[in-house]
Formats: sequence, structure tokens, C-alpha cells
Amino acid sequence: MSLETLLTCLFIIAGRMADVTLGTVRTISVVRGRKHTAVLLGFTEVLIWIFVVAKVVSGLSENLILGVCYAGGFALGNFLGITVDEWLAFGEQSTMIVSKQGRELAKALREKGWVITELPGQGRDGPTVILMAITARRKVAELHKQV
Repeated sequence: MSLETLLTCLFIIAGRMADVTLGTVRTISVVRGRKHTAVLLGFTEVLIWIFVVAKVVSGLSENLILGVCYAGGFALGNFLGITVDEWLAFGEQSTMIVSKQGRELAKALREKGWVITELPGQGRDGPTVILMAITARRKVAELHKQV
């Protein structure tokens, strides 16, 4: 493989990783109602995509490896997009905790600053308490740890 082909492959892989990652975050932004972010990400995503596709199409007849690089960049971009979403953790998440010691647990969590709603419940082995918390996605692991 020539140096030019190698550099072209790296450009295609990096470009696809970038545009697919941006597409994933853009989709999440649309769902979350972040219009301005979605517009900026969409513009950048498509601009990158156009240059990458042009490079692949112009050289594909001589070098089929460019198609493989394009597909590989797409796959890696999906992985990276999901990773970025986990890192950004936009939005909120509802957490439900079912416990026989729900009232005591709710009190302890409230003392630590969590907003908790209690509901009566009935489990297989008798009465329970259902605790509900709506929190930022990035704080869910912390809540689980404290529970």
C-alpha cells in the first residue's frame, strides 16, 4: 500500500468517525429539543460527509480498500458516538427503587440532597415502598451508589 493510499484511508476513517459521531450527538440533540446545537452539528456532519464521499467515489474504481475504510470509519463512528453520548449524558432519567425499608432509605437520600417521591407498593412478600427520583443522567451512578 502506497503512502498516498494510507493517508487517504486515514482521512476517510477519521472523517467517517467524525461525521457519524456528530450524527449521533445531533440526533440526541434533536430528541432533547436543542435546536441550535442540532443545526450546527448537522451542518458540520454533512460537510464532512460530502468531502469523505467525494474522496471515496473518486478513488474507488482503482482502490477497493477505500470502501472498506469507509465502512470501518462508519462502525468506529457509531462506537465513538455512543461513547460521547455517555460522556455528555444530556437530559434526565427516572429511577425507581423498591424496598421494604423505603421510608428510611428515602429519609437518608433526602438528607444527601436527592429529591425523592414515595409511593406505597405491594410486593410478593407484603407491603413495600416505591421510591422515585428524577435526576440528571450524569448523576444516576452516584444515586445508585448511595442507594
